[in-house]
Amino acid sequence: MRVLVVSQYFWPESFRVNEVVSELSARGHQVTVLTGRPNYPEGEIHPAYLANPDAFASYAGADVLRVPLRPRGKGSLRLVLNYWSFVFWGCVMGPWLLRGRGFDAIFVFETSPITAALPAILFKRIKRAPLSMWVLDLWPDTLSAIGVVKDPRLLNHVGKLCTFIYRHCDLILAQSRAFFEPIARWSKAPEKNRYFPAWSEEAFDASVVNVQEAPELEPHRDSFNIMFAGNIGEAQDFPAILRAAHLTRHRPDIHWLIVGDGRAAPQVRAEIAGLNLQNTFFMLGRHGLDRMPAFFAGAGALLVSLKAEPIFSMTVPGKVQSYLAAGKPLLGMLDGEGARVIQDSAAGFVCAAGDAQALAQKAIVLADLDEHELLKMGQRGQSYCEKNFNRAALMNQLESWLANPTV
Repeated sequence: MRVLVVSQYFWPESFRVNEVVSELSARGHQVTVLTGRPNYPEGEIHPAYLANPDAFASYAGADVLRVPLRPRGKGSLRLVLNYWSFVFWGCVMGPWLLRGRGFDAIFVFETSPITAALPAILFKRIKRAPLSMWVLDLWPDTLSAIGVVKDPRLLNHVGKLCTFIYRHCDLILAQSRAFFEPIARWSKAPEKNRYFPAWSEEAFDASVVNVQEAPELEPHRDSFNIMFAGNIGEAQDFPAILRAAHLTRHRPDIHWLIVGDGRAAPQVRAEIAGLNLQNTFFMLGRHGLDRMPAFFAGAGALLVSLKAEPIFSMTVPGKVQSYLAAGKPLLGMLDGEGARVIQDSAAGFVCAAGDAQALAQKAIVLADLDEHELLKMGQRGQSYCEKNFNRAALMNQLESWLANPTV
């Protein structure tokens, strides 16, 4: 097949769309990626790309075509400009970049913003190819949940935009079965929905048991480390995590380690000082995905959290699959689908979203378990991940859908 992948985010940014492209390419398909200039999560164009754009024109055998866009920067206005600049340049420059290329399928990677699908709709008409979209973030629900858009009238307009996009899709892939109803509410076409969950990234294919711990963990080698990895944002409810850390401050053996960065990171750093958690709560900065196994090797438990919002209860955070594959116990503070995965896998403990006291209590219980029980939890998680989120099986299904999206 000749496959066009449209995504606002792409390598060297770390998203699962990278693995979709590498897997399809490895299976012999001719893949072309239309994306923007890399600027996530720092908000500025990656220096390596600026120094040599040609070095980022190919990935795993796929051609990578990039359109200009406004970097995310800081603040809501720049984020909105970032979203719409990809739409504008994708629609204006995209047809020229794709001239002379035919496609059998178009695939959209849709984490926020959903507007990234608009250029793909134009390409569908020009190239006369079926359009499939993988929905990992529900609009307009997410915009309301994190407070980006509060005006009901504006949310309704965003909903109408979602209707326009969904109706032009031949297939809508949902990362959670709980997404089906909200998607159908706007698409009016539930027959288009298919369940397509995420998988653990390639970095976790090999067990982390024999990986040498990251040197950054040397000061925490003798503590029970509860580690969060990923985006530090509004959705992750760091105020509740900080409250839980404050409640465990009488246990100097419990360290809360944050590996990542994001828009809420400055606020978190300020709260660490305000709550006098300098000896309990540690920000280790952002590191590449390839280094995550080394960090996870030094974790006693891996933390996942989401705010107490109905939309987030429908979501399985992508880090859950990687946590399971890493063979470490999970500690969750979230509701709904994400909590169900942790409970069904018997790979750790979970409490309700926003319940800092319960999170602190479960952190202490985990810290007091013996190594054998912690090991068994991790092994159960790996087995569950292999059974339910196997990358090869999921890619087989995706390959089949792209070839025939109406089946």
